[in-house]
Formats: sequence, structure tokens, C-alpha cells
Amino acid sequence: MQPTPSQVPAWRATVLTLFPELFPGPLAASLAGEALKQGLWVLDTIAIRDFGIGRHRTVDDTPAGGGAGMVMRADVLSRALDAATAADGDRPLIYLSPRGAPLTQAIVRELAAGPGAVLLAGRFEGIDERVIERRRLREISIGDYVLAGGELAAMVLIEAVVRLLPGVVGAAASLAEESFEAGLLEYPHYTRPREWEGLAIPEVLLSGDHERIAAWRRAESERITRERRPDLLRHRRKGDG
Repeated sequence: MQPTPSQVPAWRATVLTLFPELFPGPLAASLAGEALKQGLWVLDTIAIRDFGIGRHRTVDDTPAGGGAGMVMRADVLSRALDAATAADGDRPLIYLSPRGAPLTQAIVRELAAGPGAVLLAGRFEGIDERVIERRRLREISIGDYVLAGGELAAMVLIEAVVRLLPGVVGAAASLAEESFEAGLLEYPHYTRPREWEGLAIPEVLLSGDHERIAAWRRAESERITRERRPDLLRHRRKGDG
């Protein structure tokens, strides 16, 4: 017998951060926020500084070998990670890092299909490499740029996953037509008014011919992808081969 949605444990995100007050932040609004209220997913935060060293709860130290900035300590982070996984060790441990693998829709789908994730939001120059090795952290990046910390990146990852959870998006069919789901960028959208500032809705979209509309949308997706993200087309050809 298959479990009912109410019997399936909610997808759980636990964020390790120096700034737990930043959460839920934008995750409390719109679809993600409503789903959070309904218990379709759960958000926890763990304050890394609670595991700091000494009276001042120190969490970082100077980099071995010299250099600018500070590095977050492995002993501090390991204690925080172990606390996060003590009662639930099945979730992947993810470190939001500019050097990580790019966050893709495939990774988002993979995470949405699991029980949740433990997300480490680093600060300063980064974290001690040994905690990455020992705790087998999966490094994920949201883009080729550097932020002051991993909190915003964690929010991006969480929102991308939460949208795919059952019951969050009303029209589930719309998810299948979004950018990246078929390896292409999404086609253009139009709505009323029929004409606006001299621009009209393409006639094919008003034809009622569903086959023509589907063909137009597919062609537009391919055109936009070819112009803006030709790398996606190369990946599709490799996958087809």
C-alpha cells in the first residue's frame, strides 16, 4: 500500500549559519511560505556560533600558510554538522560554495525526491578542507560569482526544491514546461491586451490550433536557447548520442 501524502515525512531543510535570524526571510512569502505554513516542508536553523570555541564562541582562525581573511574551523563545523544529523542522518550534507558543481534543475529534482538536505552556509574566506573531506560535504554553487556568505545561496536552493514538492504548485503541468526541464529555455509568454504599444500577440497563439501552438513554442524555445545558452544544446546532443 502506498503512503498517503499526509503519511510521507515533510521535506526538511536544515541550514547551518552564523546568522540564523536571516531565515526564513523570503522563504516565508508566496508559494514557499504558504507551503511552509501548511507543513509541506520544514525549515530548521542551527547557529554555528553555539559550537564556537571559548568565551567568545570563536568559529574561525587565520589560514594555514598565511594569506588574507579567516577560515572557519573544522572542529567547530563538525560539531554543528553532527548535531544537525544526530537524529536524521539520511539527508545529504551540502556546502554552498563558489567552487562547487553548478546548481541545475537535475540536482533540484534529485533533492526534491529525497527527505531533505542539511545546508552549510559558510562565511569569511571559506571553511577548513578537512571538514569537507571527513563529513563528505557535497559542494554546490549557484553561479560564477562570490557572495559574502552562503545564506542567500541556501535560500535559492531551497526555493528551487520546494516548488517541486507535491502540493506546492497548483498547476503541476506548468512545472514541466519551464526553463531547463526539457534542456531548453522557456518560450515567450503573452496575455491581454491583444495589442500593447504597437506590439501584438503572435497570431498563432490566438489560432486555437494546439498542434501549431506547440510547434511554435518548441521552435521559440530552441531559438532562444540557441541565442542565449548554446551550451544547453550541446549537452542535449551529447545526451541524445
